Amino acid sequence: MAERIVVTAVGIVSALGTGIDAQLLAMRNGRSGVGKVTHLQSVYATDFVLGEVRMSNDDLAASLGLPTGDNGYTRTSLLSLLAMKDLLDSTDISLLKQEQFAFISANTVGGMCKMEDIYMDVVGPDTEEKNIKYIDTLDCAESTEKIAEHFGLKPLTATISTACSSSSNALMVGARMIKQGIVKRAVCGGGDALSRFTLNGFYTLKNVDKTPSKPFDHNRGGLNIGEAAGFCLIEKESDALARGAKILAVLSGYANTNDAYHVTAPSPNGEGAVRTMQQALTMAGLEPKDIGYINAHGTATANNDLAEGRAIQELFGTQAPPFSSTKPFTGHTLAAAGIIEAIYCIMALQQQMIIPNLNFETRMEELEISPATTLTENTTINHVLSNSFGFGGSNVSLVFSKA
Repeated sequence: MAERIVVTAVGIVSALGTGIDAQLLAMRNGRSGVGKVTHLQSVYATDFVLGEVRMSNDDLAASLGLPTGDNGYTRTSLLSLLAMKDLLDSTDISLLKQEQFAFISANTVGGMCKMEDIYMDVVGPDTEEKNIKYIDTLDCAESTEKIAEHFGLKPLTATISTACSSSSNALMVGARMIKQGIVKRAVCGGGDALSRFTLNGFYTLKNVDKTPSKPFDHNRGGLNIGEAAGFCLIEKESDALARGAKILAVLSGYANTNDAYHVTAPSPNGEGAVRTMQQALTMAGLEPKDIGYINAHGTATANNDLAEGRAIQELFGTQAPPFSSTKPFTGHTLAAAGIIEAIYCIMALQQQMIIPNLNFETRMEELEISPATTLTENTTINHVLSNSFGFGGSNVSLVFSKA
């Protein structure tokens, strides 16, 4: 039997705050981080509610010991750096300097958050020299390199960009590298910052709600965009035990598939989602009845929730385990969604809790199942399933088990 891959440290920043404790406190209080924004500069910003991290760029830079102002760092990089710092606060960084490890980070829009602010200053005849340094930030891998450089690390690096399943795929790549003996450890995750590009792009697709989102609700009106970053340190169980590390959870199963149905819409009958969840369960050696909680992708868009809801009902039946989307707490954080929701699954295992699906009122007429709407603690959960279903039919399901 292959040795188990375990999670031994996490780092997270979202609209709920920085660190696990901030996430847990907000969820226990039913407090959403989605609201009116203060940092995103857009003429449309006041029309929407978004999952914005409440720290300004200067606040983020100061917390990282970086100079404020025009420092060459985009908000995408700053959020990811803060999440990595949160992870390293509970890990001896020398562990990652003793031998080469894998750093697999995810991103979808790179430094667009900065480039759209300075665009007119870099395309005209009077290009300002100070802005040239930001051109390279459009590359999604730039933030990956910035993190390694800032913390003095020299890992094997890769940057994953598969839309909303990006950071879930990053976790899979890291796990596979460990199993193949390429590295002993991997730090996997990713981040995305709010930008006018993403807000306007999703609004053009007519799937953004100007009020708080309502996943799996019959009257859902679309998603709320958010920003976040998160990372997990993973390694073989024997290596974790040998160094006396606390094991937070076991990454017991994973799978990715592709619907090959449409560039933005999932297969409406949910066949791709069913296949992904089933393959992840099979890898974990589990049956559907073994899952105690599902963290659904749940974007509150018409197509996604119908397809995912049908898939959950087909695989688990009308007596499906408690499931919920946590996006009403954070907004849909794009490349970061998979990893922060994986961290929420780990949190659910540790706390033995069901995280509620905020804002739900009316069951979808096409389904016989509804999401959990109240926080439940002191329950019994041994295995959880996390879904991330991205544009282009890029589906990932992760199974985490109690250590």
